[in-house]
Amino acid sequence: MAASYAQRKALGDFGERLAVGELERQGLEVLDRNWRCGQGEIDIVARHGGALVVCEVKTRSSDRYGAPVAAITRRKADRLHRLGFAWAKAHQVAYQQLRVDIVAVLLAPGTSPVLTYYPGLA
Repeated sequence: MAASYAQRKALGDFGERLAVGELERQGLEVLDRNWRCGQGEIDIVARHGGALVVCEVKTRSSDRYGAPVAAITRRKADRLHRLGFAWAKAHQVAYQQLRVDIVAVLLAPGTSPVLTYYPGLA
């Protein structure tokens, strides 16, 4: 049976909260969450040294349709870069580098969450 919108939203929100904790453990400073503009949405914006980091969080309840990170295509990565430039401009934030990181979260029923952090993957 397909999950409802509310179930998918709750799963995604939980995955994002876990991702924030992981990014902070990795030494990133979270600046913003769920920022939207006409071009799309950024799950998490963070700073890591001189880098501005746009972080996409992919949360899945199983790997039945492949690993969560497989959902990040070149087209999606390019859009995330554009969104990062738009965020920096809107917030007047200077940076030395802009990179896209990914946090894949697998929340399979009956198991502990599995987080995999991919810095600079896209």
